[in-house]
Amino acid sequence: MSTCVFIQIRCKPGSTYKVAEEIALREIHSELYSTSGEFDLLLKLYIPETEDVGHFINENLLVIPNIERSLTTMTFKAF
Repeated sequence: MSTCVFIQIRCKPGSTYKVAEEIALREIHSELYSTSGEFDLLLKLYIPETEDVGHFINENLLVIPNIERSLTTMTFKAF
């Protein structure tokens, strides 16, 4: 079973398309959306249960150039 997380990403001005393209090339996401508001992208990601969530995000996503900030929301099975 994997862990589902949602990650909001703020990109440096003018770099959103480059960041989104790099995420898509890595093929680690389930869904990727452009958003309005405080963040530029919304990413749905399933992290394998054998991986540490923080390490996986840092090593596979946050190393992409032009990401200024991210906000990760963890999900838990409610029922």
